[in-house]
Amino acid sequence: MQLSQSGLQERGHLLTEQANPNSQDLDQMTALGIVDVFNQEDAQAVAAIATTRESLAATIEATAEALRQGGRLFYVGAGTSGRLGVLDAAECPPTFCTEPERVQGILAGGAAALLKSSEALEDLAEGGAEAIAQAQVTDVDVVVGITAGGTTPYVHGALKEARSRGATTVFMACVPADQVSAEVDIDIRLPVGPEVLAGSTRLKAGTATKLALNIISTGAMVRLGKVYGNRMVDVSVTNTKLLDRALRIICDLTDLSRDQAMEVLERCDRNVKLSLLVHWTGLSPEAGTELLAQHQGQLRQAISSHAG
Repeated sequence: MQLSQSGLQERGHLLTEQANPNSQDLDQMTALGIVDVFNQEDAQAVAAIATTRESLAATIEATAEALRQGGRLFYVGAGTSGRLGVLDAAECPPTFCTEPERVQGILAGGAAALLKSSEALEDLAEGGAEAIAQAQVTDVDVVVGITAGGTTPYVHGALKEARSRGATTVFMACVPADQVSAEVDIDIRLPVGPEVLAGSTRLKAGTATKLALNIISTGAMVRLGKVYGNRMVDVSVTNTKLLDRALRIICDLTDLSRDQAMEVLERCDRNVKLSLLVHWTGLSPEAGTELLAQHQGQLRQAISSHAG
């Protein structure tokens, strides 16, 4: 694709594009010095989360409510931002046993862009809008637009289309609102400062974005009852590692031996949450399934209801 200066936007003022004084001698540093400067700067990615905690909490609640009503969560982005969204979405089915369509990542350039850069596509606002239309986004969905520098037309096009369809819209960027504004329901800003390598937002901005996405998806699943204590009781038992984890969860939370845990897990079709309920209540798997359904999958509520 041939690029022209027509419509070219000056971005040098953006926080993510500025030079970092702490790494101005990067090309003269030793390997150990490079490690040290990265380590010092990466601390800002963690600190950035605390500055936007209320927006993250609001996104968790909005996402949980949407999923509870049968809606979906979409992450939309280009380049590193989009790939991080796809990664977080892909981890939800094995971790929380969700249907693949419930949390989706939309990446400019599609699946091919996961392996090969398609950065020019981020300039097409109509591409983002088209992706939202193809996904048939509705008013029960949540759409999170991710753009480190805040200016990606693909993301803005997607959010505008999602908003017109009544979806809850969330903007996630690493620049302050006075540099780039967004008309959305929830605004998440991750002020990580200039990158060690100027403009390379796959670094601190990418780290902060990954942290924020971890919090949103995990927090929403916690609110939906897919976690008991801090255990992933809706884990999808699809390989030996996850079978081992399922057995350890049951053994740790009960007085069962590993063999006994395996017996109840198999009897409950390898459903950890149901296995725990059946063991603690003495219900049959069928009755336990019905009780969980009555309480929207909330294990604590189901146990309390039976005990009461």
